Amino acid sequence: MNSTPLAERMRPTRLDDLIGQEHLSSPKSFLYKAIKSGNVPSLILWGPPGVGKTTIANIIANEIKAPFYTLSAISSGVKDIREVIEKAKFQMGVVLFIDEIHRFNKSQQDALLGAVEKGIIRLIGATTENPSFEVNAALLSRCQVFTLNSLGKAELEAMIQQALEQDIELKKIKVELKESDALLRISGGDGRKLLNLLEIVIDGINENPCVITD
Repeated sequence: MNSTPLAERMRPTRLDDLIGQEHLSSPKSFLYKAIKSGNVPSLILWGPPGVGKTTIANIIANEIKAPFYTLSAISSGVKDIREVIEKAKFQMGVVLFIDEIHRFNKSQQDALLGAVEKGIIRLIGATTENPSFEVNAALLSRCQVFTLNSLGKAELEAMIQQALEQDIELKKIKVELKESDALLRISGGDGRKLLNLLEIVIDGINENPCVITD
């Protein structure tokens, strides 16, 4: 069995494959046009957990074929930021993704300012908190803010169906999903949690065919 979690295996690499967030992924949206043209600005992605913030960052890097660096604000500091900036000076169009950017303090956020302003890096920050309060004004003024919505029932059900039809591991098993209400309820609108929970349930039943009921 593949040790990579189902949610990671199913992470889309193209904007056209993203489930949900149509206001960002539709061909008429600003972000869609920016990605397709390769002219992606620095931006902040704000929304609840598991709705596509990290996925969109990865899609951007993949579609514009840019060098991609990722830092977590939980474990990274000014030293890590400066190391990426130094590398970016010798590369073109670098994308720096910072997860949970609201956890950076003022000095850590300030360390990004010059590189963002000069275009040395294109910053993509992900946050579950309102950036107007958690990201300092100087950095925020240099970024476009995009709000991601919670995933609805139809979108979550589409994610389950997509996983059952496309995932290499799940296609080895005949899965009969009689009820999905419990999965949807426990996931709380978090797509990542939903897919990983689905995998846990299937592994727990450990039968082929696998029948899932509430």
